Amino acid sequence: MVARFDLPQRVQPTAIEMVAGTSPLGGWRYSVLRPPQLGGLVDHLWAYDGPSSHRGKRVFPNGRVEVILNLGEPYRLVESAGAEVWRRAWISGPQVGPMLLEQPAHQHVIGVRLRPAGARALVARPLREMTSLSLDLGELVGSEASDLLERCEAARSVMSRFRVVAQWIGERVVRTHVIDRAVAWAVAQLDASGGAVPIAELRERTGLSKARLVEAFRDQVGLTPKQYSRIVRFRHTLGRLQNAGTVRLADLAVEAQYYDQPHMNAEFRALGGVTPRAFRAARHPVGDGSTASDGPAAS
Repeated sequence: MVARFDLPQRVQPTAIEMVAGTSPLGGWRYSVLRPPQLGGLVDHLWAYDGPSSHRGKRVFPNGRVEVILNLGEPYRLVESAGAEVWRRAWISGPQVGPMLLEQPAHQHVIGVRLRPAGARALVARPLREMTSLSLDLGELVGSEASDLLERCEAARSVMSRFRVVAQWIGERVVRTHVIDRAVAWAVAQLDASGGAVPIAELRERTGLSKARLVEAFRDQVGLTPKQYSRIVRFRHTLGRLQNAGTVRLADLAVEAQYYDQPHMNAEFRALGGVTPRAFRAARHPVGDGSTASDGPAAS
């Protein structure tokens, strides 16, 4: 069973969430937008303009696909698979482990975090082909990537850039692909429960065999149901640590439905390459916990 998205001709973003501050290296601004018309396709759009507090960044797997439009200096991929230098526009497929990046001294970027349905529709190919890879966006969408960058560079404000990107996503999704309703429903159940819904229950409710559900997830999510469930729980736990850094780790493990704290620690090491305490010490002052500083501070 499939469904096609029917979006309005003009995607109109609403209010921006913005945090700004200063550091010894200069002022910075972090902006987030959640376009309601793209809610089933996009988690959020974000933008950062300012100095890098650390030259190293650790990006954690989150079950999403990220598009980055770079209006500044290039990044370098230190640990993961794909293009080593990220210059202008790239897309990171679903990850199963951390990515380590070397950031420029000053960052000026726009990002789009795509839900599986949005990513599958945007790239119009099986997401398993992108798992654990970071690719030049032009390899997937051709000259549209450079056109999108030029339009963002010509825009005068963060909101106008967000509007350009949101409209591009909406137009591309409408004219490209369909999604599997059963997979979309299963993904929504795992997201809503923090990864706690048993996979056997998803199979029973969707009527799909174990092999068919795994194959459908690999095609449209880029991960197996079990991988996605683990990463969703990890993502939710990172978010709790990001926003409630004083929570006791033993209590957090129970809340996140790990067996116990050692189980949570093992999942952090397996999926993120850090312990919960190390993440808490390295987390960025803004964001949802999807990234952390890695290595010495910039100077």
